[in-house]
Amino acid sequence: MGLLDIFSGGTLVNFSVMALGLNPYINASIILQLLTMVFPKLEELSKEGEYGREKINQYTRFLTIPLAALQSMGMFALLKSQGIIGNLSPLTLVAMIVTMTSGTVLLMWFGELISEFGIGNGISLLIFAGIVGRLPVVFGQTMTAVSQEVIFNLVAYVGVAAAVIGGVVFINEAVRQIPVHYAKRIRGNKVYGGSSTYLPLRLNQAGVIPIIFAVSIVLLPSLFGQFVAQIPNKMIAGIAQGIVNVFNTNGAVYNIIYFILVIGFTYFYTAVTFNPNKIAQEIQKYGGFIPGIRPGSPTVNYLNYILTRITLAGAVFLGVIAVLPSILRQLTGIDALAIGGTGILIVVSVVLETVKQLESQLLMRSYEGFLKK
Repeated sequence: MGLLDIFSGGTLVNFSVMALGLNPYINASIILQLLTMVFPKLEELSKEGEYGREKINQYTRFLTIPLAALQSMGMFALLKSQGIIGNLSPLTLVAMIVTMTSGTVLLMWFGELISEFGIGNGISLLIFAGIVGRLPVVFGQTMTAVSQEVIFNLVAYVGVAAAVIGGVVFINEAVRQIPVHYAKRIRGNKVYGGSSTYLPLRLNQAGVIPIIFAVSIVLLPSLFGQFVAQIPNKMIAGIAQGIVNVFNTNGAVYNIIYFILVIGFTYFYTAVTFNPNKIAQEIQKYGGFIPGIRPGSPTVNYLNYILTRITLAGAVFLGVIAVLPSILRQLTGIDALAIGGTGILIVVSVVLETVKQLESQLLMRSYEGFLKK
């Protein structure tokens, strides 16, 4: 529950109107992106520029509503099984489901408004606000739980957090520069091209999305198992309880699967967002070439070769960040530290991306930016 509570800004534990947070929207995005890889029509639609992206976003919004309703029913069943909520009348149950679904839709709408009229990605900013909003509560819980015996562990944890922040900044800002030369072209009395530039390939091309996707999937078996474990059938309940025990957030199976999912989603999302074929065509279209590499297919293969190898470093780093909280909880014995590396990664990444977009907006308006050259 701790990780899901992070993405809902503490509303899950408090069971507010927005208790589901943006989890249904995130799950809908995962499903749509997976379907894009499976169905050719969706893949063609995603490549149709602004129109295609808008249609995909529209399908994501439509899919979010039934997913939110299903998760609302699952939340009710889970709380009822734990004795937190009693039996509700059908009308009250429908009202609760509609209310929680509406909370998710409202958050989704806020996020899209921020993306359209504000600066930065609205969904990421809302998740960022939720994490930052939870910091005072988490800090208070940590200080309450800490005794003199584990004060050294807390100091060590703070040191690791500082190192994680430095690592996140380094990985997010690290790029592999591919040199690109442009041949001279003469049109009339004017000479075009003849310059050199660089194609920057980011070490972490996917950002924080792989961790958000992975955590949304890896928590499902445990939540499903807790729900099914309440069934009167002893055999089914026993199997479900076994699933819950295996997918314990401090267990080895959970963290291994989490690590693998993060790496897989990093490669998947990088493949979705970065198209070497399109980049190679654009370079060739304007008379450019990579030194020592022929235009066309050799350029595509070279970009794929470089991207696959630098993405591995970024994917492994994201995987380590994802499982770091469980490792630290085992080493320090402090259970109240729920945010961990995932929250730090999201906060730092969103801040860096937002500052860059603010900088570009200021430079477009001929104002002095934040980043000094």
